Parts: sequence; C-alpha cells; structure tokens
Amino acid sequence: MSNEQHQQRKERIDRGIKVRTDGIYALMSLRELSYLTLPRLVLIAGMLVLPVALTSMYWQRVITIACIYALLALSFDFLTHFLGLVSLGGAFFIGVGGYLAAVFNTYFGWPIFLTIPVATLMGASFCTLVLLPCLPLRGVYFAIVTLMYPLFMTRLIEALDILGGTDGIMGLDSFPSAWIERYFMILMVLIFLFGMRRLVNTDLGLVFRAVKDNDQAVKASGMNITFYKAIAVFIASAMGCLGGACLVHIYMWSGMSLFALDFSIIPIAATVIGGGGTLVGPVLGSLILVPASELLREFGTLRIVFYALILVGFIIFRSEGIMVYGRRKYHQFERWVKV
Repeated sequence: MSNEQHQQRKERIDRGIKVRTDGIYALMSLRELSYLTLPRLVLIAGMLVLPVALTSMYWQRVITIACIYALLALSFDFLTHFLGLVSLGGAFFIGVGGYLAAVFNTYFGWPIFLTIPVATLMGASFCTLVLLPCLPLRGVYFAIVTLMYPLFMTRLIEALDILGGTDGIMGLDSFPSAWIERYFMILMVLIFLFGMRRLVNTDLGLVFRAVKDNDQAVKASGMNITFYKAIAVFIASAMGCLGGACLVHIYMWSGMSLFALDFSIIPIAATVIGGGGTLVGPVLGSLILVPASELLREFGTLRIVFYALILVGFIIFRSEGIMVYGRRKYHQFERWVKV
C-alpha cells in the first residue's frame, strides 16, 4: 500500500451533515446539499425524460396509466401509514371522479380543463361525505367497508340503468395532445408527491400521526379526531378522483370498469414493492408494477402466476420495500478522505 493510501481513510458520505430532525439539516457545504438533493433530482429528471425516452406510443400510454396508479398508491400509503386507515376504496375514488368528469363533459359541455379540477374537488367532497359515518372504524373493519363501496356503485348503475348503464358514457373530449396528457399526469404525480411529503412534516401531519398512534389520547386532549380523519380522507380521495377524471378523458369513455377492483388492489401491491410509509416508494412501485404487468400480458392467464410470484418474492426477501432498502444503502456510501 502506497504512502498516499496510508494517509487516507474511508468515511461515509453523510458524515458532517448535522441532522436536527428527520427533515431539517444544518448544511455545511455545497457537497452536502448535493448529497441530499440528488435523489430528488434524479426522480424528477427520470420521470420527465420517460415520455421522450420511450418512442413507442403504447409504452408512453402505459406510463400515463402508471401515473394514475401512482396517485392511488400515494393515497393508500398516506391513509394507511400516516393515519392508520387501511382503505381499499381506490376503485371508489376512481369511479366517482371519472363519472363526474364524464357527466360534466358530455351532459353540460364543460371543457376538459374545467371538468378535471371540478370533478376532483366535488368527487373528493362526495367520497368524504359518504365515508364520514365509517371514520370511527379502524383496521380490517374500515378496509371491508371501503371495499364494498365500488361494488355497491357498480350494482346500482347496472340495476337502475343510470349514467349510461352497462354501455357507459361515450364521446368524451380527449386531451389537446398526447404530450399534454403525459406531462400533465407526470406533473400531477410530482406535485402531490412533494406536497404530501411536505404536509406530513407540518403540524397537521403530526396530528395525523398522533391519531394513528393513539387516537384516544388525541381525543382526550380536546381535538376532534373525526375532523382530522375527514381532512385526510378528502386529500386521499382527491388524488383518486383526479386520476379517475383524467382516465376517462384519456380513454374518452366512462363505464362500470372504473369501479374494478384492480384500482384497489394494484396500489397496495405497489406500496408493498416500493416501501410503505415513504410516499415516494409507492410511486416507484407503480412505475415498476404497471409496466411489468403489461410485459406479462402475453402469457395470458399465466401472468397472474408470475405477478403473484413477484409479490411473494418482495414480501419474503425485501419486505421493507425498494425505497427503504435503497435509502439505507445510499446513506452507507463511503469515500476516501485525507487523514
């Protein structure tokens, strides 16, 4: 070993970054700032480059659909890991937002730039109002109730032959261009992702976590836990309704398949793969799981077997998820420094 190597030693890259809390740092240099911001910049740049890197129109559409599942996975992760409400109502959120956008566009003639935000806000308000009596429930009881809502809506539309019945509502306006469609969905995912990361670290986010950990203690302190749960459900359902409103304009059709259980199950699988409680993990899980599902489509019904094997493999060998594992490894990187 040379004399120069004797004068060096390995040091973790994060050494010297003084951590005050999980989200506040005392930065000492540009190097440390780069160390903290690099993963975020890579994520943003990667998602923005995806539509350009994929030349196939088919795979560009797959990425767009993956973004809709990412919104649902983000919604599921937020409710489950920051509020303690295990929601299987992703399909309910998608269906409500999708049908509202379809009604506003076809029956009232509203343009797409108006139907999407209105359907998002009205759909979130409707979902919150409907779920309000269920908010005292927790665990498997809340999960079962939320799973019943999309099934109920499907049978209601079919039995009463409303909202187009089994044929659905056709002739919706599409996005002005394919590029606007893709980048609008990507920007919505990024905005909600970083917005939620900011929200959970605010005082309101601390209340959400307190409700999850010990709701009776929060109630004893004089705070209305139902009110805070309703706020969280409104935020989570808004993400789902936004995805549904965009989905019907992408396909230019709205039907009962919007309430399909895929919209409730796949976000959970994406959260398992990406890492629950990280927010960014479910987004990455969706960007992996949805394209993987399309690649396995050529196997027909056997793709469910491969799909299940992938999930079982992650649960057994990487139960914490990709994001938790990757973040731990990232913080363990070392470099040579002079002694």
